[in-house]
Amino acid sequence: MPSRLSCCNFAKGRLIAGFVCCVAIACSPKTLHAQFGGGGMGGGQAQAPAAETKPKFRDHIHNRDGMALRREDGDAIVADVRVIGNQVISTTTILAELQTRKGRFYSEETVLSDVGRLNDMGSFDNVTFEIEERLTQSNGSNPAPQKGVLVTFYLRERALVSQVIYHGNYRMNDRELSGRSGINDGDPLSQFSIETGKRRLMDYYHEEGFNQASIVASVGLPDDANAVVFRINEGPKERIADIKIEGCSIVSESRLKKVIQSRGPMLGFMSYLGNVADIKKIDGDVDVLASYYHNLGFLTATVGRRFEYDDTGKWLTVVYVVNEGPRFSIGDVQIVGNEYITEESLRRRMELKAGDVFSGTAMRKDIGEIVYGYGELGFIYAEVDPKTIMRDESGIVDLVYEITEGDQWKVGSIRVEIDGEPHLMKETTMLNLLELREGDLIDRRELETGRNRIERSNLLETNPSIAAPPDIIVKPLEGSLR
Repeated sequence: MPSRLSCCNFAKGRLIAGFVCCVAIACSPKTLHAQFGGGGMGGGQAQAPAAETKPKFRDHIHNRDGMALRREDGDAIVADVRVIGNQVISTTTILAELQTRKGRFYSEETVLSDVGRLNDMGSFDNVTFEIEERLTQSNGSNPAPQKGVLVTFYLRERALVSQVIYHGNYRMNDRELSGRSGINDGDPLSQFSIETGKRRLMDYYHEEGFNQASIVASVGLPDDANAVVFRINEGPKERIADIKIEGCSIVSESRLKKVIQSRGPMLGFMSYLGNVADIKKIDGDVDVLASYYHNLGFLTATVGRRFEYDDTGKWLTVVYVVNEGPRFSIGDVQIVGNEYITEESLRRRMELKAGDVFSGTAMRKDIGEIVYGYGELGFIYAEVDPKTIMRDESGIVDLVYEITEGDQWKVGSIRVEIDGEPHLMKETTMLNLLELREGDLIDRRELETGRNRIERSNLLETNPSIAAPPDIIVKPLEGSLR
């Protein structure tokens, strides 16, 4: 009688025989050894013993530890999970959110997490649970009854919005307001959502120049308890008739008007274009003017604003009031935190010196020079934090540059990232336009110069609407130099 392996070879072919051979090796190593040692048929040798009974795949895997199954711990089994109180949301949808399920070990932590998941659905006002101990039915593998737990989730569904009514809107249509409020028919009825929608509507009206608009939000009508009603008093749409700037002596009024975003009316039929009175934009212009003066050295300058309405209440004049204060000069310039680069070499790169009039533009330029100076030597993560310290004497300020050098890095690898299908010839050509090579110190300025050089080379499409422009990707050499 041929051996088991020989039958497979004749009947199934080489490919399947190989599979059976693997299984035989894994399942019955003693039998397979006897076959190879005994030589199969005849020759005075005893026949190989019959193959062992093939184990079930589940038992085989468990015995061999081929796949480790996750074992749960617990003293009680979940006998059943019930959901009570839902009317609109289906039980199937709710059970899909739960991790507590029939047949699993009971865990109070899991049940509490399920309560949180149900609350996160946003469809329930209240979620509670109750547990009831009971014995589960015995089965063939475990005839003894087991301790079980019946888990019941009690839900109180949140009411749904039946309709959203906008009353009193004459200049804005319902479709525009619905898109802004974010509340629609069928949404969960939530006071928080209603108040949020009201604020959004107020912001929308103010952006459109209705600065006197008021909105009252309420829930319920005599014949519909779940209706949401926004009662709106739009007021007039305000426009800017003129812009004035008072208190400016160093900078002309016309120059300051070009700095801000708010605009007055244009001539002729264009007097209604671009001059909507947006209070948020006007307040932003106050900050812009203050920053402009601080940049010129007026570090204590303040800016305010006031409105002057005409008789109709629809046109207003915006008046910005500037208090310039003294213009500051630099008393001392200090550099702290530099360890690798000497202070003298850093100062040679800087424009601002003691005795100069403070300039925010010059200060930012000096910061850039310091950062690029470090970047040329491989300190690509160097940072500079400027601080201004006012002295007791009027009009004098000290500058302190706090430097964080970071580590020094070399180029490990460098490539050009090309949008679309890569092309070795194009990438090699673009790499030739770079001065950096593997092993060189990473130079931040050279990286930017190389990137600009590649964009100007016209080797690839640089229109962002068609394809992303090529970019230089540098991977630092592992392990910094310091």
